[in-house]
Amino acid sequence: MITAGTIDRPATHDPMKQDPTMTPSTNEPDLRSTTRTTGAIASRQNRTREMQLIPEALARAHMRDRLSEAESERRAARLAAARRMQRRAERASLRARRALAMAVMH
Repeated sequence: MITAGTIDRPATHDPMKQDPTMTPSTNEPDLRSTTRTTGAIASRQNRTREMQLIPEALARAHMRDRLSEAESERRAARLAAARRMQRRAERASLRARRALAMAVMH
């Protein structure tokens, strides 16, 4: 039994045995570039190349997310440290005022 296939669901996975006039199904969008190659072999090679590049793109996106997350954590840590130092300075200022007030009163 021989069944016709499409680019998305080929009848065989061997590119040499596929029909070179095979075209993508009309109900699914063509996600490849506008310069369209004809033939099942070129299409499958293009799809294979795109599929091989997907993990790299995902890794880049993951690294970009991790870098932005690390940068926001650094900003939050700097802000917390600045607030701690501000509170410490305010306490030191209050102690100095009290000491001055005690010195003036006596």
